[in-house]
Amino acid sequence: MGRLFKYLIIAVGALVALAIVAAVLVSLFFDPNDFRDDIAASIRESTGREFVIEGDVGLSVFPWVAVEVGKTRLGNAPGFGDEPFASFESAKLSIRLLPLILSREIRVGTAELESLNVNLAVDGTGKSNWEDLARADESAPADEEQPAGGADLALDIASIDISNANVVYADAQTGDRYAISEINMQMGRVAAGEVIPLEGGLRFDAQPADVRGDVEFETVATFDTDAGDVALANTQIAINVEGIASEPTVLGFAAPDLKLNTKEQVVTPGSLDLYLTDVRVSADVEPFSYAGSVEPKATIEIEEFSPRELMQKLDIEAPPTADPTALTKVALTASADVGEKAIVLRDLVLTLDDTTMKGLMQVPRSADGKYRISVSADNIDLNRYMAPAEDVAADASTETVPVEIPADLIRPLNVTAKLEVAEILLGAIPLQNVEVSVLTANGAMRIHPVTASVFDGTYNGDIRLNVATPTPTVTFDEEIKGVGLGPLAKALFETDNVSGSVNGTFKLTGRGNDTAALQQTLNGSMNFELIDGVWEGTDVWHELRSARALFKGEPPPEPRLPARTEFSTVRATGTVTDGVFSNNDLFAELPFMRVTGRGTVD
Repeated sequence: MGRLFKYLIIAVGALVALAIVAAVLVSLFFDPNDFRDDIAASIRESTGREFVIEGDVGLSVFPWVAVEVGKTRLGNAPGFGDEPFASFESAKLSIRLLPLILSREIRVGTAELESLNVNLAVDGTGKSNWEDLARADESAPADEEQPAGGADLALDIASIDISNANVVYADAQTGDRYAISEINMQMGRVAAGEVIPLEGGLRFDAQPADVRGDVEFETVATFDTDAGDVALANTQIAINVEGIASEPTVLGFAAPDLKLNTKEQVVTPGSLDLYLTDVRVSADVEPFSYAGSVEPKATIEIEEFSPRELMQKLDIEAPPTADPTALTKVALTASADVGEKAIVLRDLVLTLDDTTMKGLMQVPRSADGKYRISVSADNIDLNRYMAPAEDVAADASTETVPVEIPADLIRPLNVTAKLEVAEILLGAIPLQNVEVSVLTANGAMRIHPVTASVFDGTYNGDIRLNVATPTPTVTFDEEIKGVGLGPLAKALFETDNVSGSVNGTFKLTGRGNDTAALQQTLNGSMNFELIDGVWEGTDVWHELRSARALFKGEPPPEPRLPARTEFSTVRATGTVTDGVFSNNDLFAELPFMRVTGRGTVD
């Protein structure tokens, strides 16, 4: 046994000595620059492109197999000009020789690439300048299979350094040009079980959008090839974008603990943070598989921010509002489920200023999918979001501009929505227990039911909009019942001398592409009724009796206080033709008289 071990030691020593002698002989008698033309000719033969090594080629064998190549360029495809397809100033790579021979370990020194430039282009016919390279690669013979029983090679790279790289993509068909420049990346030791620091940055430019900016990133990676585990810790990406607004727009992404298992094809994102200027979004994402349809689940939180300030930073003019403090607070929390067909936000809580909304929202992942929304809110003062009073007064002095019906927006919609609000304040009219349901499909929209309590009475509506035809059609079927006339008159006309309850129905249909056309084509019927009405402050019966007494020279009658005139019933029905209401049966009944009439309202 000792003799065998002795022979093995001698054999290994002989191999090492032979490698050293070979390295010395190569360094003395072999100059790789003598083969530059042969290398270039071989690449020209395989790619059909010019290949030039302008710089020196360096080669050493022991203890490292090291290759260093100076300035090199690969020509462009025919028809794409004289600018090289790819070039670099220098490239370096070294592999330790003895570990590769004795233990099948690939130990790489620092891998360096300086000033790589790649020019990708598409011409006016849609042909790209890399198609021929792809075809050449497909026609190359496939690698032979590794012999059975061969051991995997262990990889160990001391570091990777890419400096000042640039990639340009230009499309002559669309006129788009994208450039990624000043790419710098430094990676620490790459080996199984080792902590691998990675950091770098780049600059981007997109034309003709004229959007450009800088990206900086850093992370710490570890991997276990046997288990198939890859982990990224403390990942940070910061982006400054120019061209969106007058000031740079800041975006960012952070992932403290992101994991990937390649064998089980499972991603464990953990906690993720994203931000856009003052808007910060945090998500806690559950592990999910990427083997088939990607369907993660997460809890999401958007921290409170001011939409008004965000629009200002993005150079977006905020809508003028009667309340300058409106649109200054938004926050959101939800549980998100990404399914094969839709993204569902459950347990949704949205805060808008002083209004809190809760519910569910479903967004389809296909163009023909359905949106589903179910939201309830506590209260909202719509007056805060209306135009300021001075703007309303200015608009009132000018001709009213018709509002166009957004037919193109409605036609593709497939929506089922329900909104419940405890109280809405619209002008001086408070609406309680508001419920609105919307169903939209195939160019037809129905808003039904629409219900609300208003001034001790109720409102019910059924509104239909059909935009499937070139000219939209709108149908109204509405009813008010038991609405208090006193508070209604005070809210609308600032008068408090009438009372009673109002009933009414409105069944109308109109056609047109805007509100003016709808008004001119309205057809249908309307009716209203006032029950137990009272006109406070004036006694019509007393005034009539006083006039009669004055005419006959009699003493005036004693007034009844408080002065008031009762209307037991006031009602009218009529038809609407081309926007004109015609009434032929106006009827009012007082304790002492009946009044009838007729008329039209355009």
